[in-house]
Amino acid sequence: MTQKLFANVWAFAAAVLAAVATAAAQPAPARVAGIPRMPDGKPNFTGVWAGPAFTHLVGPDDTDTPRVTNFDRSKMAPFVPGAEKRFLQPPTGDPRHDDPTELCLPDGHPREALAPYAQQVVQTPDTVVFLYEYMHFFRVVPIGKPHPKDVELTFMGNSVAQWEGDTLVIDTIGLREWTLSASNGWHSDALHTIERIRHTDAATLSYEITVDDPKIFTRTWSQEFQMKLHPTWSLLEQICEENNRCQGGNCTPSK
Repeated sequence: MTQKLFANVWAFAAAVLAAVATAAAQPAPARVAGIPRMPDGKPNFTGVWAGPAFTHLVGPDDTDTPRVTNFDRSKMAPFVPGAEKRFLQPPTGDPRHDDPTELCLPDGHPREALAPYAQQVVQTPDTVVFLYEYMHFFRVVPIGKPHPKDVELTFMGNSVAQWEGDTLVIDTIGLREWTLSASNGWHSDALHTIERIRHTDAATLSYEITVDDPKIFTRTWSQEFQMKLHPTWSLLEQICEENNRCQGGNCTPSK
């Protein structure tokens, strides 16, 4: 028993040392020069950004072109048995099911991040705030704090963040079952997302989102997008209930 115990201990120690050596051998992410930084040296994402749902072909007068953006099906993990029907729910004719935004209901996270509207980031040393032009949604994300013990299921979920070098990592849980994107793919109430945001240059962010939904997918999967800074932009007032021409699914011509 003693020899077996020592053998197991040495095997464990060897595995730990190998893992440490492997990690040490990995090159550290390159530190991007010329990006804005906070007084504490952390990257500063403050500003108004065109998110993933834009072409990012910046034109005259700081313009950008919106486009509908969805998750790429080819990047998604396989479905767990029986989950494909839950994810790909066919239209029913009821806007609340087919696309709740037709009734001015929230699109929720992570669909909000892919909406073709501007988004503003306000950053302090211990908090990052996302202000979304679409429906005036917002997220207040504390940095360096854990999730609360009791999390209610909501449209936007509960988010906390931490720094990994120059990458801001946002962990979100507590999301109610809702549409994952404009393509009518439905996630479950077990959805957990991890967002990784980092500068690739002073005016461009890499925005990578990892989707973890064990009720729908066999494993996690990720997709990377970009965000482009627009120094002259400010958020406009967008009131869905006032501008909605399809209230209750009954569409009327624009005036």
